Amino acid sequence: MPSHNNPLLCSVVLIVISWCLVSLVSAGNFYQDFDITWGDHRAQILKGGQLLTLSLDKASGSGFKSKNEYLFGRIDMQIKLVPGNSAGTVTAYYLSSEGPNHDEIDFEFLGNLSGDPYTLHTNVFTQGKGNREQQFHLWFDPTKTFHTYSLVWNKQRIIFMVDNIPIRVFNNLESSTGVPFPKNQPMRIYSSLWNADDWATRGGLVKTDWTKAPFTASYANFKANACVWSAGKSSCDANKSGGFNDATWQNQGLDAAGRNRLRWVQQKFMVYNYCTDLKRFPKAKLPAECKHSRFL
Repeated sequence: MPSHNNPLLCSVVLIVISWCLVSLVSAGNFYQDFDITWGDHRAQILKGGQLLTLSLDKASGSGFKSKNEYLFGRIDMQIKLVPGNSAGTVTAYYLSSEGPNHDEIDFEFLGNLSGDPYTLHTNVFTQGKGNREQQFHLWFDPTKTFHTYSLVWNKQRIIFMVDNIPIRVFNNLESSTGVPFPKNQPMRIYSSLWNADDWATRGGLVKTDWTKAPFTASYANFKANACVWSAGKSSCDANKSGGFNDATWQNQGLDAAGRNRLRWVQQKFMVYNYCTDLKRFPKAKLPAECKHSRFL
């Protein structure tokens, strides 16, 4: 029978315990990482901080924001969207700074009638200017289970990802085009579930069916591998690696496989691209970034 004081066994046990603790920390906790900002009881943190739900009824929606501000990083959130007839509802998940000249990086999920696909609406605001919409249908049902929606934000580019598949890239072309890039304003993470039936579904033609309320979206497994901004300083200033287990996001771009995945998504699932909307932007008025970047 092995000794209970076996040093090798003790070492293995300690390593396993340490690994488990690191895993728990890296997964995040909604109590520690977020504040409920509106909606009262409609927003709930459950399962010891491992699950957050937002609900919408005829009286109000709900929302939350991160306690921390970030200036560059990789943000991952698993979301399960409102099931069934979600027409008229919008589930927004985005990064934003404050003020009239704010920066913002958006995921918005526009609900639809049962059986019709959600529309994933993306946008990038720089110095208060947006109008850079791209919209997609998803290649899966986002209401059946959790899927991971990620933003990689470094000094070179912003990459929107769904289940680690890139769907959009917004490159830093500031030096060549003068188009501002989000690089100076720290941003918080926000999310909300709200009624937008004046525009969200088929341009507002389909209204919210309140007999199906409450509508609920769920969130899990938040991770922020990012530079935290506090008291005018970045947590990455003192340590260039930021102390991250994985700092690949700091210079992350798209390799050949990534470009192929992006091309696949944009060819098969993109339903709107502001760069090709010549009614909205006649060729002479096409946004500058559209003329210089193949993937936006």
